Amino acid sequence: MAAKTTTENDIADEELEPVADETARQAQRVVAAYATDADECRMLLSMLGIGPSAKID
Repeated sequence: MAAKTTTENDIADEELEPVADETARQAQRVVAAYATDADECRMLLSMLGIGPSAKID
């Protein structure tokens, strides 16, 4: 049986706040520890929106 989807609990993009840098770093370490390889780690970090940021000099 498929789960019902509701919009009453959906959050609009403008209501989302970025996570703190330290929280993102901790989450990155946890994801890296449990990922089976580098590709999976990159995919999961990207899905969570906490992938490594490109440094522009």
